[in-house]
Order: sequence, then C-alpha cells, then structure tokens
Amino acid sequence: MNFKSIISTLSYALLLQAASAQTKLKTGIWRGALTTKSGAEIPFNFDVKDTAGKQQLAIINGAERFKVTDVVVQGDSVFIHMPLFNSEFKLKLNDGKLSGAWVKHLANQDVLTPFAAEPNTAWRFFKNPEKATFNVRGRWSAIIGEGAGADTTVGEFKQVGAKLTGTFLTTTGDYRYLEGIVTGDKLYLSCFDGGHAYTFTATIKEGKTITDGKFYAGYSSVQSWTAVKDANAKLPDAYSLTALKPGFKKIDFSFKDINGNTVSLQDARYKNKVVIVQILGSWCPNCMDETAYMVNYYKKYQAKGVEVVGLAYERTNDFAKSQKALLQVKNRFNVPYPLLITGYTSDKAETSKSLPMLSKVVGFPTTIIIDKSGDVRKIHTGFSGPGTGVYYTEFTNEFERLTDDLLAEQVEVVKGK
Repeated sequence: MNFKSIISTLSYALLLQAASAQTKLKTGIWRGALTTKSGAEIPFNFDVKDTAGKQQLAIINGAERFKVTDVVVQGDSVFIHMPLFNSEFKLKLNDGKLSGAWVKHLANQDVLTPFAAEPNTAWRFFKNPEKATFNVRGRWSAIIGEGAGADTTVGEFKQVGAKLTGTFLTTTGDYRYLEGIVTGDKLYLSCFDGGHAYTFTATIKEGKTITDGKFYAGYSSVQSWTAVKDANAKLPDAYSLTALKPGFKKIDFSFKDINGNTVSLQDARYKNKVVIVQILGSWCPNCMDETAYMVNYYKKYQAKGVEVVGLAYERTNDFAKSQKALLQVKNRFNVPYPLLITGYTSDKAETSKSLPMLSKVVGFPTTIIIDKSGDVRKIHTGFSGPGTGVYYTEFTNEFERLTDDLLAEQVEVVKGK
C-alpha cells in the first residue's frame, strides 16, 4: 500500500470515528417529556451511560432505575426499544437534543405521543421551584375519576423538603413509582416506564385536602382527582374480590407454553404440590412487578414443594405475537417457571371464559393459591409492588406465611395416612 493510500485509509477511519462520536448520546442525566393531547407534560429523567462500548439508559422513577439496553443511534436517528410493554421511541438527535415520538403498539393501532429530551438536566417539573407550603407525607383517601367510573384509592406519599415520591394503591394494583415535587401549594407527580405514562397535578389546601386534581395518562386520557388525609384509609381485602363459583373446589386448564408444549394442572409436575397460578399479561406493569417477586419466591420455595405457572392474556390472540412478547418477559426476569399462552385476550370477560370455575376476574394480576390436594385455598386480586413500600413488605410476608402453612398442612396430612 502506498503512502497516499495509507493516508486515505487513516483519514476515512478518522472520519468514521468522528461521525460515531457525533452520533452518540451525551452521557449523564437527561430530562425527557411527553406532551399529551391536552398540552400537559409527562416528564421523567433518565441516565445515559456507556457500557461495554454500547449506550444504555436507566429511566428514573423514585427509587427505581428501569434499565433499557436496546438503544440504537444511526446518524441523527435514535431508536429506543422498551424492554417490555411493546413500545418504543423514534427520535432525531439535533444539536445534542432529542425530539420525536413515543410509539405505543396496541392490538389494532399505534398511539404516538410527542417527546423531547435534553441532556444535563436533573430537574423534573421545575428548575427553580417555590418553597413547599405544606408537607403531604402520609396516607390519603383519594378518588380518581368521577361518577360510576370513579376509583377509590389509597395514596401513600413521602416528602423531604420539596421532593415528593409515592404511589396510589387500588384494588387491582398500584401506580408504581411516582416522583415529583411540591412547589408552593401545588403538587406534581409523574411516572414513565414504557407502560405507564402518568402525570398528577393538584392544589393542597391547609395540608389536609387535595383539590383541583388532574390525572393525565398516556396521550389522551384526562381525569379529575381529589384526596383527603386519612391515616386509616384502606382498600377492600384483596382476597375477597374473586372466588370460585358455588360447587367448585378446584380449577383446571390446558394451554401451550412458549415452546408450544401443552401444559396442564394434571401434569405430574403439579401433583402433591402447592401451586401458584399467576394470571398476567406482558402489557401489565403490575404483573411485571409480581413476576419479579415470583421469580425469587420460586427460587426460595421450589425445593420445598411449590410450583408456579403463569397464564398469559395478551392484547392479541395471535400465538406468534404473544410468544414474542412473553419471551421478552422470560428473558427480562429470567423466569424459571412455565409461561402459558392461553389464546384469550386481556379482556376480563374473555379471561373469565378461559377459567369458568371463577366467579369473575376483576383485574390483572390475579393469583390463585392451590394446596397439595389440588383445592383452591385463596385468590388474590392485584399486586402491591415495591413502590408501595410497607404494603409490599406486608403482602410478601403474608404470602410466604400462607405458603409455609400450606406446606406444613400437607406434611401433617401425609403423616396421618
């Protein structure tokens, strides 16, 4: 190779290196904001890092760092595929900033929400907030929505200075990790994880009531909400919302797993075992929180005589699409137990048809606890995830005490034979 060729090759390599450097996202904390149809923002922060020569980001919601590894930069185009919930960002990088859309893929349509982000920005709602007039730390009885569709929830907030974190608990789950601020007498909270996209705003009255609330969800949903401080606020017993129909003591099903193999509760794997049946969907953030817990629970209890099986109800009855979504769940959480593709959609009426022994399915997730005799002992609706703090701890402790009791109960029966 002659000298000119060497220079030409080196120049080309340097140009490629420069182009690569120019098309990387700036590392550090960014502020991103979705713009809803009404013009309200759903802001969140994320941390961009270079890991093993590849860029990744972690979405920040309170104590959660939601890792996203599928980040592709091509020229001025940036594609960020969320690891769960079938959504992605399609963006342009211009002058170091991002703009474009968050695309949520639903069964029959794609919903696009405008999005913009800038680096070196750690604030979420306000760069220079006012001093907080009130501290809303504690428990609140909150009503989200109006009329027949209103949902009575329990709000749990923590406030340090102006910084506010917390969640709302409902009969079917929780609003996961909310983060925001109190500025003056105004409250702001938001969350984004690829499935949830929420902003709550409201006015605080004398530290005892919350009024004029607006709840923005996704691109177009807007609801009102109010709350009253109430240390004794609580939800109905989650074990009381779903039951077996009269005359039934057991459930049964037969569905294919991710690999196409038929799995039934009649299989030898489940005989004389405590069995946990997890009703879930890959589209459901609360189900993913429960799955993260169930993976560790299964590791702890499988050797003691417990099996777990997940029944997936997707937003499509297409096997291949459901299989792809569930493989993402399996790989994300390293799920060691079977995930079955029921072929029924996430419509609650369809879910109920697939398990006709149940009186109804109120929400996702729903967890069915079966003893070693094959009898259904309890059915739990919803899941209070780690974002709920003490509620999560109370649930996991109670759930594992119940498991221990069922295991001990079976030992006693066997000894008595």
